[in-house]
Formats: sequence, structure tokens, C-alpha cells
Amino acid sequence: MEDLKVTLKQQIIESLNLQGMKPEDIDDNAPLFGDGLGLDSIDSLELMVLLERNYGIKIEDAREGRSILASVQTMADYIEANRKF
Repeated sequence: MEDLKVTLKQQIIESLNLQGMKPEDIDDNAPLFGDGLGLDSIDSLELMVLLERNYGIKIEDAREGRSILASVQTMADYIEANRKF
């Protein structure tokens, strides 16, 4: 699970072009949106594409997406339970 979280952080940094950030700069349980990492709705779309492209996970329900994309930890937990490849 730790390897997945580090990989996920790296993918988030690359996907969202968060220049100057390193995986260790992102706390596993910090909110990705709002006061945490400060992501917005456009970023959430990018994260959903990332999940589909890299893990075969398609998020259909926006409300479900909000809870899945809440933090790196919630994303990793969801990937572990639902990854297709």
C-alpha cells in the first residue's frame, strides 16, 4: 500500500503539473481539495482520468468521486479494492 501511495502522489504531481512538489510534500490524509492541496474541479476531472487510465477505474457518480478523491489515502484504498489491472 505504501508503494501505491508514493506512485499515486507522483502521478498526481505529473498529471496536474504541480511544479516544485515532491511525493513527500503530500500528506497521505491531507485533503486534496480546499484547504489541503488546494485542487479544484478541473483537477478532479484530471484525477478521474488518471484513475481510469492507470488503474482501469471509472468513476460515474460525482458524489462518490468526491469521497474517493478526498485524499491520497482514500484514493489508494479505493484503488486497492477496485483496480482492474
